Amino acid sequence: MAKIIGIMGESGAGKTTSMRGLDPTTTYYFDCDKKGLSWRGWKKQYNGEAKNYRCTDDQAEVLAILHGINDKCPNIKTVIIDTLNGVMVADEMRRSREKGYDKWMDLAVAVYGIIDYALTMRDDITVIFICHSQTVRDDSGYMFTSIKTNGQKLSKIGLETKFPIVLHAKCVSGEYVFETQANLSTAKTPLGLFEDKTIPNDITVVLQAIEEYENG
Repeated sequence: MAKIIGIMGESGAGKTTSMRGLDPTTTYYFDCDKKGLSWRGWKKQYNGEAKNYRCTDDQAEVLAILHGINDKCPNIKTVIIDTLNGVMVADEMRRSREKGYDKWMDLAVAVYGIIDYALTMRDDITVIFICHSQTVRDDSGYMFTSIKTNGQKLSKIGLETKFPIVLHAKCVSGEYVFETQANLSTAKTPLGLFEDKTIPNDITVVLQAIEEYENG
């Protein structure tokens, strides 16, 4: 069973930039927002010639490539889907003229299908789902942040329930960090994985901590 990680945050919170330290020779990058990556020189690291980058928001294509990575690409150890919301929005826009319940059910099945398959991939693979966040304020002024979804069906599922780790990317006083524990949010990590409630915005630090945690 593969490891999966959810990273949520607002636009500009450093979600994509936190991937900059990964080894391109062992990483596959899905650019589902079709906006490119956010550090200098990324095109030399991730591109079609290197066969480690795909600019697509099509759920079926993402799922097909995941199958290929799992079965035929033993060198790939980390897969990034940036962002899962890109897949959601694209599916909704392609079917904007359709009415009724079926459209939203199909969207939920498409997104859930990617996450569910990722969980069954090889043990040596980590799949990182980068997601936009939403902060809701109730009438009393209480605010809570979670992964943003399209359609009530996905909201009822609660994507965080599928992720054992959810990191909240934030910029606090000019410093880009990950929150590791709930702070009016759905951020969560296994007990004892991180001592600090905030850690550097660097996915390689996270992956190293997970490896050390699992090896005891």
